[in-house]
Amino acid sequence: MAEVRGCEVCGARLAERARGGGGRPARYCSRACRQAAYRRRAARQVPVGAKPPDAEDVEVEPVDVERAGRGLPVPLDAFVGRERELTRLRSLLRSARLLTLTGPGGTGKTRLAVELAGGVRGGRTGRAQLVELDGLADGAQLPQGVAAALGVRERGGRVGVEALVHALTARSTLLVLDSCEHLATSCARLAAVLLSRCPRLRILATSREPLRVPGEVVFRVGELSLPPVTDDSDPAALLRSEAVRLFLARAGTCDAGFDPAPGDLRTVAEICRRLDGLPLAVELAAGRAGSLPPAGILRGLDDQLSLLTGGSRTGPGRHRELAATIDWSHRLLDPSERAVFRRLAVFGGGFDASGAAAVCVDGAGEQEGSGPAGVRREQVLPVVCALESKSLVVRVRGGAPGAARFRQLGAVRSYGLDRLDEAGELAATWDRALDWLTRQAAGGLAGPVFPDTAELPLGDERENLAAAVSRAAALRGDARRLPLSVALARLHYQQEQLTVARGLLAGALRGAPAGSPERGAALALAARSACQQADPAAALALAEDAVAVERARRHPAGLANALDALAAARLCRGEFPAAVAVFTECLDVVRGLGRPLDLALCRHHLAWALLQLGRTARAARLMAECLPVLSAGAPPGQLAAALHTAGAVELARGDADAAGRRFAEVLRSAPDGESLHALYPVEGLAVVAAERGDPERALRLYAAAVAARHRIDTEPEAHWRAHVEAAVARAGERLRPSVADAALAAGRRLRGTGLVAHALGGPPDVREGAGRAGAAAHRPLTGRESAVARLVAEGMTNQQIAAHLGLARSTVASHLDRIRDKLGVRSRTQIAVRIAGGPERDRR
Repeated sequence: MAEVRGCEVCGARLAERARGGGGRPARYCSRACRQAAYRRRAARQVPVGAKPPDAEDVEVEPVDVERAGRGLPVPLDAFVGRERELTRLRSLLRSARLLTLTGPGGTGKTRLAVELAGGVRGGRTGRAQLVELDGLADGAQLPQGVAAALGVRERGGRVGVEALVHALTARSTLLVLDSCEHLATSCARLAAVLLSRCPRLRILATSREPLRVPGEVVFRVGELSLPPVTDDSDPAALLRSEAVRLFLARAGTCDAGFDPAPGDLRTVAEICRRLDGLPLAVELAAGRAGSLPPAGILRGLDDQLSLLTGGSRTGPGRHRELAATIDWSHRLLDPSERAVFRRLAVFGGGFDASGAAAVCVDGAGEQEGSGPAGVRREQVLPVVCALESKSLVVRVRGGAPGAARFRQLGAVRSYGLDRLDEAGELAATWDRALDWLTRQAAGGLAGPVFPDTAELPLGDERENLAAAVSRAAALRGDARRLPLSVALARLHYQQEQLTVARGLLAGALRGAPAGSPERGAALALAARSACQQADPAAALALAEDAVAVERARRHPAGLANALDALAAARLCRGEFPAAVAVFTECLDVVRGLGRPLDLALCRHHLAWALLQLGRTARAARLMAECLPVLSAGAPPGQLAAALHTAGAVELARGDADAAGRRFAEVLRSAPDGESLHALYPVEGLAVVAAERGDPERALRLYAAAVAARHRIDTEPEAHWRAHVEAAVARAGERLRPSVADAALAAGRRLRGTGLVAHALGGPPDVREGAGRAGAAAHRPLTGRESAVARLVAEGMTNQQIAAHLGLARSTVASHLDRIRDKLGVRSRTQIAVRIAGGPERDRR
């Protein structure tokens, strides 16, 4: 009798087969599973967009890409079933600009959307962007919430929808809006505006109801396919069911030794039928395979379903089945697990071990012989891990190294909140959550004098902070609202979401007690936000209020922060003597605090202000004092700004060589050439080139910086811009108009690593695609060869490249031969690596 094995991808049972009587056993049930296994192996070995030369017909997902915003998550488990739906959806997505996946909770809309988006060309490289909306409660804040998730910053006076339109117009993008149902009207309005103004944008939405936007294509996501009752005796027929395959796959991950007998397979089929093939329900039931046999799972499910027959008669049947599954899983928990499970539901944005302990441990849990609801601190993390094994909590990928983070799925969390309310613990648990978040926020305020420019401790708690601010606001007069609002506003400030930051602070300040210790910090941050938004009058008024509050409070660190904000407001208004006076007072205050890094930052700020007044000698002395400290411990952005100031000081002293070394040092730490901190040194090197008598290089670097600033929508400070433009104008006067125009045109084509390489002394490689290929090529590629190489890097096969460029497949092969010869490489993978500018991993 043939040994029965399971597919290594989906777990489907298959009989071992041999080729010629002695071949290798089968490992996969289908070609789709074989390709999925290949993609997993390739993702661990192949860089972005690359394909091994012997796998041209396999679609490989690119990995390890720096994406704007959050991009698409990498699923942790296999995608099972829905082959027909994916085929249909790919066809619809090619023609529809708004495609909405609808269906009840638990049908797998989000997972299907991510799988669909990841399959489009460039989907995993950032052209598809996922925005999760389940943590956003206010539809009025939808544009800012989407902008924050995408990493879109408010620049050039653009806020809200205008900032999104500006960012999404530049390239083809697939925007995945997940969980729109609670903001359906706001999502519909935003989608209509974005689609009408961004012609290269497509939107894929998931919602329990259609958005009802003109041109919307609605696709209903139903249950997984179920086995017919008449084929229970045929294992092959049972394994054709998507629900059965999903159960086996998830049970196999829960228990590596899970090996159902033929009778068990029929029981699994019955479980899936009773759950209507609802994916979340099937996964929750499969999560019990580690502790119960299939027959025990079926009995437990039957018992719980019978308890719910008295529920709502008008609610959807699938919702009742899902609730029954969660309810049954919940009833199998012990009292401590139930307490932790329901209390964790207050964290809509996920939680770590510290947050879990803060909300789950109550007064009873700290006492010996506590009641059934009492949870001790040392119990919390083991219970969270137990809940994860039962699929009631899931692990979040991409957190800080060494810090595990978890969350509850939306349907599970809603159930937990209901149980928390029933237990009469909702208010007390929220109170503990607000206390914990307030303590975390206070830790940030007790850190550096200028924490608004440092790494903040609550970056992972953005959604929880937003919910906490809303709850504190609803409590009327709650003193915790202001520190929580300041912490959340700082996160928005760091992402240049300035309108949201100012709105949060204004609302919290109106209701805050006059003596609140965070009042000065809130006013100072509001002043800095106003400066960034080119609102100098408001910035000055807010900063003066902040200084007055901190002087009355007699808090030196708070006063230093407020004075720094006031000096920044003076700089914003062009009042340089007043700014120097305030920075000088700030420096005197900081000297008494015993904080070397803060003292170095303050010296740098004063040096920059002095430079605007032409007081170069004192600025040089201050930079000599602060640079060693900043080099040893400042955040990267602050160090880059200080090195630029040091270079500007050397320029003012007439030492172009020393200035060039400072500017080059900044560029070596910001090698992409498109960041804000990289553009100041590029402009500085343009001035250096002009001073050294190289006018063409000066014009190229200046034009490249202007084009890059236009792309990222930012402007330099007025004094610096005037200095750069004057130096470049003098350089242009030394050239014939045709030569100057050619240099400016060449500079506008420089970007990315090509710009950095030229700024650091390399030749001006302005070929198409040079920003990615850089100077690594042995011989320059022609325009056609560059186009072919880029498509190889995007993962296209020869046939796809031929169709895309209108060439014969043999012509593409000839181009590839020449590309390999010119680049000195031997495989498609190495071509892709060279084009992407990454390290070569394929050394065959």
